[in-house]
Amino acid sequence: MLVFKILNQFVLPIFLCFVLPVSIVYIIYLSQRIKDDNRTRVLIKAIETGRDIDADRLADALRKPQKSARETLNRRLLFGCIFSLIGVTLMLSGLTSSIIGGSIFADDAVCVPLFFGGISLAIGLSFLVVYFVSRKDLDKEK
Repeated sequence: MLVFKILNQFVLPIFLCFVLPVSIVYIIYLSQRIKDDNRTRVLIKAIETGRDIDADRLADALRKPQKSARETLNRRLLFGCIFSLIGVTLMLSGLTSSIIGGSIFADDAVCVPLFFGGISLAIGLSFLVVYFVSRKDLDKEK
């Protein structure tokens, strides 16, 4: 029983707050690096063969695909909606639990969803503001 208590108090929070995010970032970094290395190997191999290959055209074909302005704009809208929805949901759950519990903002369990909900809502609203401002600029360019 003592082992589970130690795991819950020390090991699990350290794992969730440090090891898991670091390993996710490391895996993403490695996958991007492997993709870049593969593109470089193909380009070098094509140049080494010495055939009639236009190296500039091949380099352009192997370059990372660029997202259009419309794709970036739609991605901002998507992130804005997701973060805003999560923020509103967390804030409503925190307020509902405070009303049902009877004590407003007295328990730590109530403050945590409200805190993270406020942060998530602010991030979502900022994405939406950037979306609407960028959309106006994109419409003016057309």
